[in-house]
Amino acid sequence: MSQCLRDDDEQVAANRRRTLGLRLFMAGLGAVTAWLLHAGPWPAAWLGVYAATQAADIFVFRRPRAAWLRMASLAASSATFSSLLVYDWFAGGDAGRVFAAVSLCCAMMGVTVTLYSSRRYFLAAVIPHALCLVAPPLVTWVLAPHADLRAMAVVLIGIAAYLFYLVTAARALNGAMAALRATGIDAERLRCAAEAANAAKSNFLAVISHEIRTPMNAVVAAITLLRRTRLDDEQKAHLLMLTEAGDVLLGLLNDVLDLSKLEAGKMTFETAPVDVAALMANLQTLFWPQAQQKGLSIRTYIEPDVAPEVLSDPLRLRQILFNLVSNAVKFADTGAIRIRVRKHAPQIGATRLIVMVEDEGAGIPAADLDRIFESFEQGEAATPRHHGGSGMGLAISRRLARLMGGDLTARSIEGKGSCFALSLPYAAAVPAGRPAPLSEPVARPLVAPTKTAPVHVLIVDDHEVNRRIVSLFIEPLGWGWTMAENGLEAVELCHSRAFDVILMDMQMPAMDGVSATRAIRAERGPNQATPIIALSGNVMDHHRAAWSEVGVDDFLTKPIDPEHLITTLAYKASGFTAAISEVA
Repeated sequence: MSQCLRDDDEQVAANRRRTLGLRLFMAGLGAVTAWLLHAGPWPAAWLGVYAATQAADIFVFRRPRAAWLRMASLAASSATFSSLLVYDWFAGGDAGRVFAAVSLCCAMMGVTVTLYSSRRYFLAAVIPHALCLVAPPLVTWVLAPHADLRAMAVVLIGIAAYLFYLVTAARALNGAMAALRATGIDAERLRCAAEAANAAKSNFLAVISHEIRTPMNAVVAAITLLRRTRLDDEQKAHLLMLTEAGDVLLGLLNDVLDLSKLEAGKMTFETAPVDVAALMANLQTLFWPQAQQKGLSIRTYIEPDVAPEVLSDPLRLRQILFNLVSNAVKFADTGAIRIRVRKHAPQIGATRLIVMVEDEGAGIPAADLDRIFESFEQGEAATPRHHGGSGMGLAISRRLARLMGGDLTARSIEGKGSCFALSLPYAAAVPAGRPAPLSEPVARPLVAPTKTAPVHVLIVDDHEVNRRIVSLFIEPLGWGWTMAENGLEAVELCHSRAFDVILMDMQMPAMDGVSATRAIRAERGPNQATPIIALSGNVMDHHRAAWSEVGVDDFLTKPIDPEHLITTLAYKASGFTAAISEVA
């Protein structure tokens, strides 16, 4: 209760400070009107007295004061204002009486609007006005022998009715605002609950991502290692099924994490040069086997006025186009898939980069064009059973495009195919002037520098399978390794011997990877400057930020990509500090 009273006091004080100018203006208007009704020195003198009461009012309400002092200040201010209107009633004739009655009614309405939240302050301010509104008709009725008693009775009845409705309005307004405050409290409580639920969801996704990626790491690594062995045709077919299933599971996992980050507003973007021709070639190379298997062709066209390199977010741009081309290959059974890149410079507005992905598939019904951009939606209910997928790719792609300042739209004709158009802000990194269309893609393998002396790696992971996988990947290179089951064991090992590179997991018992990295960097031991590469199934943005704060040299995610792992280890062990692309 005391807190509510303090809140009312502060609200009243704020209202008094905010309406000071209006009160002074109305006082000046009243003084001028009184002088016009009955010229004399009294209106000017009254205005000076009223200004003094307002100065006292500001002094009282500027800082926390006793409630009785503030109530007295309000009553004095109201009584002073009403006194002029009493003067108008008796000295201004019929016009003065009308003006006085109307002005007092307006004054009480103003008090109701500004002080409704506190009953005691409302009564302190309104009672002087009400008395001054009732007293003049009563005095006139009693003391004036020639007064029209019937008219005075009508005036008093009208005043009584006005006061009744005024009090009713004040109570209704106070009740409405109390309900609104209660609604605000409920809304705040619901907001806090929603934030807590969202935090719990993010934590759950982080944990489940780590738990899923850890066994997936073993699956993907086992597939990679099996490829190095001699397999018969039947075994190769089984291995192909495992590979495709692993790709699907990883795609679903990444889609869920991306959607979660988009909903939480935590998706981050960067701007860097993107080689348009190389991007198109990579898309062709990636989907060429699937397209050939279905009898499809993939053709890319780049208009000559498009710069060889444009400024965009390389990772997100590739992700959007990957989804679009993947869908085209998935849903088309005949014909060609065309990827067209052009520049659009409208007469009004900024220049846009347009990438269109066209297919000659079954098409999408007009009623479903908007729905396909919603999460977990596809064109038909049976679509997931026939083609697979989570139905999140297009929803994520459109949200990414809009966050990048563009949009993703679609048009389709049933039986003839579909066209998805990605529109993004256009900014050339280098001058344009390259011929089109694009030729067949040429792969550019990564080449890692090598060290003349054998490399020794400290592998830190609490899962024995993960440690074994890394050792199997680096064994053919003739490298040596030491294994640690947790961060505490890794820190102790770093006291006694030097390593060429340290591969550090995040979630481990005894001491996690971030704490272990911080401890290694803080000590003046043989590994204070040793390159540390984070290798973890925790891929949320705050996990990456935690690694950056403790000074890791690179960040790789599980499941492990052998090529990127070996390349990164070789670069770091050889003293190279150039950034290695993250493996998503």
